[in-house]
Amino acid sequence: MFIRVSLAIFILSIFLGLPACGGGGHQTAYVTTPLNGGVSVFHVSDSTGSFSQILGSPYPTGISPTAVLVHPSRKYVYIANAGEADISLYKVENSGALTEVTPRTPTGKNPASMVMDTTGSLLFVANTGSNTVTVYSIDSASGSLTPTAAPALTGFSPVRVAISPSGKLLYVANQGSSSISGFAIDSSGGLSPVPNSPIPVGQGPNWIAFDPSGKFLYVASLLEGNFSGFTVDSTSGAITRMNGSPYGVVTSSTTITPLTSLVVDSSGKYLYVTNQSGNNVYAFTVDGTTGVPTAITTSPAPPYSAGTSPSFIITDTTGKFLFVGNQSSSDITVFRITPATGVLTSIATAGTGSTPASMAIVK
Repeated sequence: MFIRVSLAIFILSIFLGLPACGGGGHQTAYVTTPLNGGVSVFHVSDSTGSFSQILGSPYPTGISPTAVLVHPSRKYVYIANAGEADISLYKVENSGALTEVTPRTPTGKNPASMVMDTTGSLLFVANTGSNTVTVYSIDSASGSLTPTAAPALTGFSPVRVAISPSGKLLYVANQGSSSISGFAIDSSGGLSPVPNSPIPVGQGPNWIAFDPSGKFLYVASLLEGNFSGFTVDSTSGAITRMNGSPYGVVTSSTTITPLTSLVVDSSGKYLYVTNQSGNNVYAFTVDGTTGVPTAITTSPAPPYSAGTSPSFIITDTTGKFLFVGNQSSSDITVFRITPATGVLTSIATAGTGSTPASMAIVK
């Protein structure tokens, strides 16, 4: 059974560091599974990328959890529940287990994606069903959320939100209106449209992501089978289309290749894109000056096989691994990144028990 790709949201966050197990270091991964209303917690080996589920996992969430986010203090976890239009707050125990703190916080209809500023004082939520971004202030002592102002209007069906590394700019992929909405963020969390917002992109934009420098912004289009690249003015927030954008992927199929998600690795050198129908990942180098991507041709050249219907992609905290969440095979494919070339090697597969929609991994 499929979940709508527009709700298959993945967010990479800073999370709680835990003691090493079995004499080796590990990271901790939290994976939401909407069909069974849960979040599973795994230890991920720093050396092999293998997953092991912790005792007591999975933990119950609200209906259809689609996004997970972690406070920089490492004390709190937030999960957006699309099926009941609210956000769950969890306290992180020393063991890595989660304990929910009620009541849940109402948000717009069908919350699909969340981001937080670098200070951990503001939380932004894209609401697919109400065409808005809601903004909350965060109480550092309790983790509780308080709305800061009226929701900001976006285009139709906002499915993914991205915040610049500086924390001053916010961009939203509007799947229904094939556009990007850009906002400048003031000190209180207020959102003001950037010049020329909203900006047209390919049909059905499904994913939006910055490179680590904040200079470049990339958008994957589900219905056109390509992705767009933009340079970002760090002062005004205006974005300019890169030379040659949008960019396609090379396939043997004559039909449109639905590109579901993308990520730039922590070095800023490589960009990876998931192809839902091909069940694989494409890889590109990124020009550090222009941001223009070029397909990797080093052997073994892409595409790289993932599970069935890949819908989200992230890197780990060390920059060594790439994780792809697969909807139909209910698992996560683990790739090792070759630092010198960007080539991927599949090294493990982790079952999630139910269709994964989002994941957060931390050291």
